[in-house]
Amino acid sequence: MHRRRSELVAAVLLAGLLTSSAALFAQGKKEAPSMPKVGDAAPDFTLKYFDGNDEKEVKLSDYRGKKNVVLAFYIFAFTGG
Repeated sequence: MHRRRSELVAAVLLAGLLTSSAALFAQGKKEAPSMPKVGDAAPDFTLKYFDGNDEKEVKLSDYRGKKNVVLAFYIFAFTGG
């Protein structure tokens, strides 16, 4: 159960990171954000998730120094194709 929750939190954090990145590009900023390198710290972001009862917020910084967080990218995840 705890492992499943950790996987869910990781997936939600990933979704937030992708959403944050898409929002930056949609704003039409002239400077593209620099690409992170392997081993770089991920930028902090906040997102909402549903825990089965309520909608809550979680931040990547909530886990900094407490737990390891793995951010993974699945390019065609949830595309239905």
